[in-house]
Amino acid sequence: MSTRDTRPGSTGGADVPGPLYGGPDDDYTPEQLAAMSREDLDRLGAHYDGVEILHVDPGPAPGSTMEKRAVRQVGLVFALAGVFAFLFVVVYVGSGWFLPDWHWQITENGWSALFTPLLGLTMGLAMGLVGIGLVLFTKKLLPHETAVQDKHDGSHFDRVTAGATLVGGFHNSGLARRKLITRSLGFMAAGLGLMLIMPLGGLIKNPNKGNPLGTTEWAKGVRLVRNDGTPIRPGDQQPGSLETVFPAVPGGNRQADAATMLIRLRPEQVESLTPRQGQADFAFGEYVAYSKICTHAGCPVSLYEQETSRILCPCHQSQFDVTQGAKPVFGPATRPLPQLPLELDDEGYFVASSDYIEAVGPTYWNRERI
Repeated sequence: MSTRDTRPGSTGGADVPGPLYGGPDDDYTPEQLAAMSREDLDRLGAHYDGVEILHVDPGPAPGSTMEKRAVRQVGLVFALAGVFAFLFVVVYVGSGWFLPDWHWQITENGWSALFTPLLGLTMGLAMGLVGIGLVLFTKKLLPHETAVQDKHDGSHFDRVTAGATLVGGFHNSGLARRKLITRSLGFMAAGLGLMLIMPLGGLIKNPNKGNPLGTTEWAKGVRLVRNDGTPIRPGDQQPGSLETVFPAVPGGNRQADAATMLIRLRPEQVESLTPRQGQADFAFGEYVAYSKICTHAGCPVSLYEQETSRILCPCHQSQFDVTQGAKPVFGPATRPLPQLPLELDDEGYFVASSDYIEAVGPTYWNRERI
């Protein structure tokens, strides 16, 4: 039995028949390394790197009952991760075949109310199952090796032997023959990839159509209704009173930007009514309607003092004169409250003549002060 010299600078046994162990690039030519098997390269690199194997657990035997059971468990977990990833995509895009007749509405119940929780649940389960699957795969199917290794600078020798080690790791994983896990991994990867890129759609294509910041649910012919959904006729309110109304559309009384104050003026207020330019026909007799959203910071305004014809915002004390087109007369607000044009439908109920002709709420772009 010959003794191999494995000190740095030696041939490392390259000139001796049998498995090779030993040194750096100077000890082995690329031809010698290319002629070696993957197993020999793996052992050669480990020995040169100063690896000391303390314990090896080879894992379940190929084809054994233990391996088959572990493969089914890991495959099931990865497949479930893919299912929940695809469910995230389905919920995100609101597919009609999965959620029949679903369209986005701001409601207290139903699919729209569950939209964000469902996104979090499906993504959380998908990512959690990925972690569980990886843990199960590592613990139940991969060989376990305890080793101590010294590190040093890389070289061609290191690259070749490290490559062999990586390939050996893939070979030891058994993925090439464990088709169930391979397929479930592919399914999971497709679902996770799609799940992760779907939210980018909002950055690529703006989901808001038209002018969402400048329009509301009000439109020509849309009835004014109370919070309980009942319509309003002239004469339903007492002179000097105010009532909050909403558009008679699905979810209309939950649309914060559409909340409107319908005010019946007293006779003396009607006499002093001075509409804004271009809005002379917005009032209907003794009735005027203004947005309930303060133009300063968006607080709800509805504290009405009929003696002074002023509406007060409780947040920052802005005041608006309802007989002067809701012009601000005190406080930080600089824009009047937008006025909703009114008319009656065939049944004598109040309806809007159109949407507000200007954006409601705080100023979010440059405007001239009125």
